[in-house]
Amino acid sequence: MTDASRIGAPRILVVGGAGAFGRRLVEGLAAATACTVVIAGRDLARAEATAAAVARAHPGRRIEAVRLDAARADAEALRSLELAGIVDAAGPYQATARGGDPYALARAAIAAGLPYADLADARDFVAGFPALDAAARAAGVSALTGASTTPALSNAVLDRLTAGWQRVDAIEVAITPGNRAPRGLSVMRAILSYAGRPVRVWRDGAWEARPGWGLTGRSAIPGLGRRLVSLCETPDLDILPTRFPTARTVLFRAGLELGALHLGLWLASLPVRLRLLPSLLPLARPFLRVAGLVDRLGSDRGGMVVRAQGEDGAGQPVAATWTLVAEAGDGPFVPTLPALALVRRWLDGPPLPPGAGPCVGVLDLAAIEAEMARHRIRTTVTCDGPLFARVLGPAFAEMPEPLRAVHGRGGALTLRGRATVTRGTHPLARLAARLVGFPPAGADVPVTVTIAPDRDGEIWTRRFGERAFRSRLHFAGPGRVCERFGPLAIRLAVPADRDGLTLAVEGWRLGPLPLPRALAPASEARESVDAAGRFRFDVPVRLPLAGLVVHYRGWLVPEAAPAARLEKTVP
Repeated sequence: MTDASRIGAPRILVVGGAGAFGRRLVEGLAAATACTVVIAGRDLARAEATAAAVARAHPGRRIEAVRLDAARADAEALRSLELAGIVDAAGPYQATARGGDPYALARAAIAAGLPYADLADARDFVAGFPALDAAARAAGVSALTGASTTPALSNAVLDRLTAGWQRVDAIEVAITPGNRAPRGLSVMRAILSYAGRPVRVWRDGAWEARPGWGLTGRSAIPGLGRRLVSLCETPDLDILPTRFPTARTVLFRAGLELGALHLGLWLASLPVRLRLLPSLLPLARPFLRVAGLVDRLGSDRGGMVVRAQGEDGAGQPVAATWTLVAEAGDGPFVPTLPALALVRRWLDGPPLPPGAGPCVGVLDLAAIEAEMARHRIRTTVTCDGPLFARVLGPAFAEMPEPLRAVHGRGGALTLRGRATVTRGTHPLARLAARLVGFPPAGADVPVTVTIAPDRDGEIWTRRFGERAFRSRLHFAGPGRVCERFGPLAIRLAVPADRDGLTLAVEGWRLGPLPLPRALAPASEARESVDAAGRFRFDVPVRLPLAGLVVHYRGWLVPEAAPAARLEKTVP
């Protein structure tokens, strides 16, 4: 490399530029900027081959290659390359698979006085990155981690969706790539590192541990349909509850397009859940080979959905959804676009403030979406009303105000009251009550009900004394909701009038299998207002062969909501 080759365009180093995502970042830099791109990796021959291929596709652009072991990078070596910035697209972020300091490259960049960014999506790596903040501030440089789909893009979307809101009550993010998207060993290792292992999640206003690749459900993305998604370990699980402190539930899930692969991974994670295996990580290569056997099935169309629910600036319930659909194999470019927008900021300004931390609150969504213009990627934003307002239509406005206050809030709500519970005595009735988690018999039992938005529905958590059970309700058409108790789904008709509403069983199924209507539980739950103006509930449940299962009735009043307005913070 001659000195003359270093003169002219700013030089951007892309570590791992020959990898699945790194190469796409290199291609984006070559197509959208005037910089010289330097591809770095331990395998110089591979880096040189990638540089030559990208240069042929982009005549007039200078693409170079150097050998660099990021785990042993030092400031002097980086200074000698006369760079304008460094992007790490290689990792590893999930674990120090090669040994040593996972932040070695970032430390070397800071010591060399160079801006740094990476595509990390590993929760622990991003959480530990602010330890570099003091050094970055002293050096006067910006070092940002997670300049990728999560947390950079997801947070930029939420900042746009919730601008001007008073409260954010629930957030859900889901990503589902097409089956033909490239899957490297590092991606497989990332997934298997948490599958079946406990993942800390903020739900219903408290931290709880749930199995990785659990909480499986379906996410609807217009244009792609409904795909299975499951809980994954990402930095957003820590960052979003901090940036949106009023949120009571934050979920981040990912999915595989082929249901058989998705459920196969769920089944494979069971030995980890049962603590028969410590982790699936040693099986990364066999899993990758199995996935490769079906990589021609499915499609090359992927998507992402970000949904928030809460209260707008006027204190009215609001729900907003941002969706992304990537066509014809362009989905793998999405994780590189925030980093590309950052490089553009390095080159064109305004300068970023010095310091080290997650790439949140830094990039406006418009800057990232501008990088999508070269690809077959489209995004949409939709706003929805609360679940029962959508279900009931004009009839919603006819209901008593206490019911509208409960079902029309749109955000999270906690109600407290008292109830009387009667239980059936038939053995089948007792078994059914135990399986669902219905409360034992009792008089004047304290009741707490939490309603939390969840995707296109609501999660109802009912606590009678010490016994709690949970169900999820979602839209099933005009005048209809579907209530799920685990794999059991019950379809309910919801007529409403000026006195209240009724939820009457119409049918049921176990998973995808419809069950005989004649054996369905019989229930006509009634919601109304009592003489004191309180929300009144009356819920009898019977089985055809067993008679009464449970009958609980009582009253509820909303818990006082906190007065604090939404204040987003950067961790």
